[in-house]
Amino acid sequence: MFGYVIVNESELRIREYHLYRSYYCGMCMDLKASYGQTGRLTLSYDTVFLALLLTSLYEPKERLRDVRCAVHPLEKHPTRQNEYTGYAADMGIILSYHACLDDWNDERDSKKKLMASLLRKKCEKASQIYADKAAFIARKLDELHVLEAGAMDSGKDELSPPVLLDRASGIFGDLMAEIFDCKGDMWSPALRRIGFFLGRFIYVLDAFDDLEKDAASGSINPLLPFRERTDLEEYVRGILTMAASECSAAFETLPIVENIDILRNILYSGIWCKFEEKCIKRAKAAESASVPADTPTERTAQDE
Repeated sequence: MFGYVIVNESELRIREYHLYRSYYCGMCMDLKASYGQTGRLTLSYDTVFLALLLTSLYEPKERLRDVRCAVHPLEKHPTRQNEYTGYAADMGIILSYHACLDDWNDERDSKKKLMASLLRKKCEKASQIYADKAAFIARKLDELHVLEAGAMDSGKDELSPPVLLDRASGIFGDLMAEIFDCKGDMWSPALRRIGFFLGRFIYVLDAFDDLEKDAASGSINPLLPFRERTDLEEYVRGILTMAASECSAAFETLPIVENIDILRNILYSGIWCKFEEKCIKRAKAAESASVPADTPTERTAQDE
């Protein structure tokens, strides 16, 4: 459910791209230092955005280094680390562990079970530092799993598909709001609002991205009841637009100057890249399915 909060590289200046990569590499170094090589596997663009946002808001002292690593062994590259790249790394470990457990429970994916076992001790370490947030994340993911599985005993009629989608994305939004609110200070309302609506965006986009795969495997996906809609893409686009608009509006209330162009690139353009890619793939698949591989007229023309 991660990897959607990315930059639109084609719209970034070269300097901005290298600056963004320095935070990405800095978080990778934080993960290695705190959780070893396995911890680096949890690095995601979503948590890099979190680190960049908090860094830009609070402007902490940063540690700048040029380093070599296993990915870049021949040439040194710049890294930036601070308390918020470390915080985002800790949150990424906790999220990744619970996400792997959730995938194992839903899909019986043995690879995810193995990954969860590798991350268990690391998650326990991060959870000792952020016990309240770790407990909240686990509770919300459990709540989401129950809702998605249709096992919630509310004593009411079955939820309609739009209500189910709204509630499920709202639960994930609550989870992200808690993560974005790292200090509980005067900026908490705006940060929580950014996290909440970004979480809703991620959840719905992930469901849209996995729709065909989940339909084939029988996995849980709240968008499955909408699959046959001829206007599915526009329906999803409307939900995503609302979430992105609210997220961006909250972002613009923060007094951020540093890295503002990179952050706006992500929120106004980058987060849409995967959606547009998916729409193009769906269009190509539909076109291929509607055109016969070899028509009688084509055979006749070739024979002549």
